[in-house]
Amino acid sequence: MANYVYIAASIDGFIAAKDGGLDWLMEIPNPDNSDYGFNDFIKRIDAIIMGRNTYEKVLTFGEWPYTKKVFVLSSSIKRVSEEMTGKAEIVSGEIPALISDLNRRGFNNFYVDGGKVIQSFLNEDLIDEMIITRVPILLGEGIPLFGKLTRPVKFSEVKTEILNNGLVKNYYIK
Repeated sequence: MANYVYIAASIDGFIAAKDGGLDWLMEIPNPDNSDYGFNDFIKRIDAIIMGRNTYEKVLTFGEWPYTKKVFVLSSSIKRVSEEMTGKAEIVSGEIPALISDLNRRGFNNFYVDGGKVIQSFLNEDLIDEMIITRVPILLGEGIPLFGKLTRPVKFSEVKTEILNNGLVKNYYIK
């Protein structure tokens, strides 16, 4: 069982603009149409746990990008729309209990996505590996990847890759 973070962030540590916008990510030149290793990563996981804000942002992409089951951590949304039935499910509660419940349902390796959800998992010391790609842009403000922690969480850097256009992909494990 493992919980993974796979995310891009600006040099100054933001995962989205202040308004939640991701235009700065879409502007990265990608002449080879690379997925930067995402498809290989997604093969390692059983399901995705994301926050409500991330879920609502992904819904605006037009086409649902995930083939794995998505669990949306939310106390305000009670159910997904009819077209999302079978693709996404709303869950709530304390994270350790949620993970135990999902493990009993056969889901063991999770891609954890969304700033607040990642921070909550880190506060519970429930992130095993992080793959963070730094994008060479300073946003100045926005939604931070990391926030206040209740205690330090230690990781070891095991690999760094330089990707086209100056992207720096770092791999961290516990």
